[in-house]
Amino acid sequence: MFFDNVRIRVQAGRGGDGCVSFRREAHVPKGGPDGGDGGHGGNVVVVCDPSLRDLSRYRGRTEYRAGNGHNGEGSRRHGATGETLELHVPPGTRVTATDDDFEAELSEPGQRVVVARGGTGGRGNKQFATSTQQSPRFAEHGLPGEEREIELRLRLLADAGLVGLPNAGKSSLLDRMTAAAPKIADYPFTTIEPVLGTLDSDDRQLVLVDIPGLIEGAHEGAGLGHEFLAHVERCRLLVHVLDLAPLDGSDPVRNFETVERELAEHDGRLARLPRILALSKADLVAPDDAEVAKREWRDRLGGRVLDVVLTSSATHEGLDDLRNAIFAHTPADQAAPDWVPGGDNGEPQPLREHRVYRPQDEQGFSVEPLEPGVFAVRGRGIELLLARFDVTNEEALRHVENRLKSIGVLRELERKGFESGDEIEIAGERFELEV
Repeated sequence: MFFDNVRIRVQAGRGGDGCVSFRREAHVPKGGPDGGDGGHGGNVVVVCDPSLRDLSRYRGRTEYRAGNGHNGEGSRRHGATGETLELHVPPGTRVTATDDDFEAELSEPGQRVVVARGGTGGRGNKQFATSTQQSPRFAEHGLPGEEREIELRLRLLADAGLVGLPNAGKSSLLDRMTAAAPKIADYPFTTIEPVLGTLDSDDRQLVLVDIPGLIEGAHEGAGLGHEFLAHVERCRLLVHVLDLAPLDGSDPVRNFETVERELAEHDGRLARLPRILALSKADLVAPDDAEVAKREWRDRLGGRVLDVVLTSSATHEGLDDLRNAIFAHTPADQAAPDWVPGGDNGEPQPLREHRVYRPQDEQGFSVEPLEPGVFAVRGRGIELLLARFDVTNEEALRHVENRLKSIGVLRELERKGFESGDEIEIAGERFELEV
C-alpha cells in the first residue's frame, strides 16, 4: 500500500528537575549548595530522508515520544539531555499542526525541522545562592515538552507526471520506458497508487510518475484521482496520455478536455505547467490515420502543448521520441515548482524549499477577582513560573512572590482590591499570598 497522508501525535521530552543538595565533605564545615541542573527534554524532529518512498512506516502507530531530561544531582552534576526523536519522511513531505499555525515543508535530503521542543530543565539550588540567601533549599522543576498533533502529507518529487483517463495507457508507457513494474490490466483503475520510475540518459536522470487515472469530477472527490492530484503539483512537466481510439467509443477530444479541466479545477497552476501530448495505442490505428490525428491535434492545441508524439507500448513506436521530448523540455537546472497562494495580484508566489511558521507565545498577564478574597492570575509566563516551583516549600514560595512582585503582578493585584493574606489562583492551583 502507498501512504501519502497520516496524522500522528508527538510529545517532546520533559525537562529534568533541578537538585537540592549541599556539599558534604570532611574538613569542609561550611559546604554550600551544590545541586545540579536538570537536563533539557529531547526534541521531536522531522528529517527528510531520500531513501523513503512513502509514509507507510507511520501507519498503525499514532503516538511518538522523545526522551525525558535526566534530573540533576549533587556535586553540581547536571542531568543529561533527553534523547531526540527523529521522524524520517520522504522528500516532498509537508508537515502541518492540526491545532495551531505550525507549517513546514521538506524537499531536500537532510533537511530537519523541530515539530515539538523539549521542556527546559530545572535549575538546581546552586543557581539560587546569593549573598543574602546562601543556603537555598529549593530548586526548579523541569517543564513538560511540547505536544501536538501533526499531519504528514506527501507530494511526490517527480520531474514529469503521466496524467490521463483510466486505461489511457500510462502504466504501459511507464513499464516500457523505465524499470518500474506497474500493474497492467484491461480494466479501469488498475493503478490505485502512484508509481515512480526513472528515465536515464548519458548524463541525466529524471523521475517519471504514473498518477492514477482521473475521471470527471475528480477534483470534487470522484474516482481515485482526487487522492493523488496533489502529487502533480511538484512535477516540472506533464505528459498527457490520450488514447487515440478508446475501446468504449468515447470521444478523444472530450476525454482530453475532461482531464485538463480536472487539473485546472484542482489548482489553476496545473493548467500553466508545460505539457507533452502522448497519443497512445497508435498500433490500433492505421498508420496514415495516426499521422492525420497527430497533425490535427497539433493544429487544434497550438501553443497549449510543447509537442505531440505518437506512441505504442506494444510496438515501442515513438517511445524514444517521447523520452527525448521529456529530456528536452525538462531543464537540467530547474528545481521542482512550488508556490504559496495569496500574492498581491492574486498570483501564486514562490515558496522557499523549507519554511516554518510558529505561533508566538502569549505575552503579559491579567488579573480578575473570582470571589471575595480570591483572585485569578492568567498568563502563559505566570503559569510556567508556578510550574517551576513547589509552592508548599516556604523558600520556593517566597521566591515566587518576589518574582511576581518584580513582574508587576502584585501591583495589579492591589489595584484590583487584593489584601495581604488573600488567595491567588494560577493554573488551577490556589495558595495564600502575603505582601
